[in-house]
Amino acid sequence: MTYFPNFDKVVFEGNQTKNPFAFRHYNPEEEVLGKPMKEHLRFALAYWHTITQDGGDPFGDGTYIRTWDGETPMETAKNRVDAFFELLVKLQVEYFCFHDVDIAPQGDSLEEFFQNLDEVTDYIKEKMDETGVKLLWNTANMFTHPRFMNGAASSNSADVFAYAAAQVKKGLDLSKKLGGLNYVFWGGREGYESLINTDIAFEQDNIARFYRMAIAYSEKIGHKIPFLIEPKPKEPSTHQYDYDAATSMAFLLKYDLEDHFKLNLEGNHATLAGHTFEHELHVARTFNALGSMDANHAEKMLGWDTDEFPYNIYDTTFAMYEVLENDGIAPGGINFDSKLRRTSIDMDDLALGHIAGMDAFARGLKAAAKLKEDRFFDELKEKRYASYKSGIGLEITEDKTDFDLLTEYALKNDDIQLESSHLEYVKSLINDYLV
Repeated sequence: MTYFPNFDKVVFEGNQTKNPFAFRHYNPEEEVLGKPMKEHLRFALAYWHTITQDGGDPFGDGTYIRTWDGETPMETAKNRVDAFFELLVKLQVEYFCFHDVDIAPQGDSLEEFFQNLDEVTDYIKEKMDETGVKLLWNTANMFTHPRFMNGAASSNSADVFAYAAAQVKKGLDLSKKLGGLNYVFWGGREGYESLINTDIAFEQDNIARFYRMAIAYSEKIGHKIPFLIEPKPKEPSTHQYDYDAATSMAFLLKYDLEDHFKLNLEGNHATLAGHTFEHELHVARTFNALGSMDANHAEKMLGWDTDEFPYNIYDTTFAMYEVLENDGIAPGGINFDSKLRRTSIDMDDLALGHIAGMDAFARGLKAAAKLKEDRFFDELKEKRYASYKSGIGLEITEDKTDFDLLTEYALKNDDIQLESSHLEYVKSLINDYLV
């Protein structure tokens, strides 16, 4: 059975095509800065938004029309695998990501959940072997079920902590089974509502203990892969411990976990934290912790995590510039943690949404490559910090001075001349690089 009969394999046709099921800018084999576009971008599909999302939002029930529902939950789960891999192949996407609850029904017990996961991942592995598609990362959903209302590793309940550990242990087993390249922790409820009844230090100590156990278990089973933390400032917790890239790095450094963890950064989460996406990517890069990214776009006129497909060419250009400056993002990738609008109810819209996002990132990659080749940003920064290349500035950067010497210098040279950055004009020049 085919779930997407209205289009075949999506291929590059250029920006003059009228075919909606074609790439206008994403040409997987086109070389950019010495390697194929697909190696720079490493696109992945998110199982949750692509297959299990029903179109519901905080104010209404689902609207999507889907054809994979079966007579039993397990039949539906296997139909979804078929549909998902059909879409992956037709879109030429080589990676995917999932939460454990996305792929298999939880049943009536943890034991039954694990059995269901084993059965469905056996089928997923068959599809992976057949298509060559790889698992970019998987994770455990430790935020939806009522048991996680006070968090997982940060929960006040030791029983919940133990349950979460069992769930992540199973997730790491599945990662090894499927050849996963990374493993993600998204602390959806690792946070708090009020300080009145919360011991932040104790909860964060417990999260660190949890992470150390995960590291130890991955080493025990011979599956040492990068662990990724996905920052988000709020939703659903009022205050989440992994607020943004800088906060997450402070946590990792405090608990000496930085050698085992990097960050999986999301565009919409950056917006909720009051940052740009490129800011979060840049902060991670300065810590050598840019691991992977979730690609989406925020509807800033709404007040929640809308997870739109990315289409803003400026956002994708600045994001891909950070990736190029990072010398790539492997073994991470660009996962479309993006969902359709409530009104995009047809199955075919799943393809159209991803095509738009892939083209947007392809355009961003090509523009970022031109900016990098022309050293556009490098020259701006070199000019701005030129005073540190000679004289007293050079002595500062070479640690050859102190406050006494600097005060003596300042007393003799206090006529400081300010220079304009011409920032508005410089910003306008970026338009010349957009593809």
